[in-house]
Amino acid sequence: MYNSVILHETERRSNSLPPATTPGTTQTMWKAIPRPLQMTNMPAKQPREEMATPEGEVSELDYEVVLLDIEGTTTPITFVKDVLFPLAKNNVRRFLERNWDSAQCQEDVLALKIQAENDKDVDGVVSILDSDNDHKDIIIESVVKNVIWQMNSDRKTTALKQLQGHIWREAYENEEIKGDLFEDVLPAFKYWTSNNIKIFIYSSGSIDAQRLLFGNSTFGDLLKYISGHFDTKVGAKTEPKSYKAISDIIHTKPSRILFVTDVTKEARAAFEAGFTTAISIRPGNAELTKTEKGSFRTIATFNELYEPMTEDSPAKKTAKTDEKDFI
Repeated sequence: MYNSVILHETERRSNSLPPATTPGTTQTMWKAIPRPLQMTNMPAKQPREEMATPEGEVSELDYEVVLLDIEGTTTPITFVKDVLFPLAKNNVRRFLERNWDSAQCQEDVLALKIQAENDKDVDGVVSILDSDNDHKDIIIESVVKNVIWQMNSDRKTTALKQLQGHIWREAYENEEIKGDLFEDVLPAFKYWTSNNIKIFIYSSGSIDAQRLLFGNSTFGDLLKYISGHFDTKVGAKTEPKSYKAISDIIHTKPSRILFVTDVTKEARAAFEAGFTTAISIRPGNAELTKTEKGSFRTIATFNELYEPMTEDSPAKKTAKTDEKDFI
């Protein structure tokens, strides 16, 4: 389970958690980066401020960890759908041709081939041919068709996300793109870390893709604020067991974790695992139903999670999330 997440070195020391290893190897996945709360340019730890409850009463911040989705939460959906996805789809052939002989590219192709074999009974699946140096172009063509089929079908397989992340890495490194973030992300990251609240990311995008986005963002490198990353290797985002696994890995009680997403199915799964949840209402996000609005706390900006809420708040919660809403 540990190979589904990257925690920073500071997390390993503080939690005495064994480093993750890839099966059959001794290579760890720990990333040694500066400890957010000991950075010289960060303010000293301050007493936690108060936040408003749904009914308007003020109470102390009641979470120690904030777990964030990316698309529609920290990042505009348009950046993912109109920039990242087309970039991957339009460059998959060129990427494969240029990197075909590299070990990483062959690992990507093997993962896609295994996924295609698992999808053999799925309608419309495109098979990937076995590797044969004499028929490289034919093999690449089958990989390209499989990737495009998956993307057109809105598949979120780990194999697809892994290849996409590697394609995007080239674009980030060549400064062709910058990770687009909402204006309130950086202030929220600074607030949370200065108040000893840890930030983790949980996205269907690969961990590599997550780190690229936050490490090459419109606000610069924000990885110093993030304690770790999770992708679908830890489990599907719509399954409660995935959130229980995250809670176990970071050694934090579910009730002390706040999960923010724009997808109500994900919020339900996190709630069933014992997490506190909030739905992100951002420009371009899918509109919530009346029932969904009445079942979840909604926010328009992150500062609503730590500043007193007023009647003029853009996304003032209208009803408490209650277990009976999910029965």
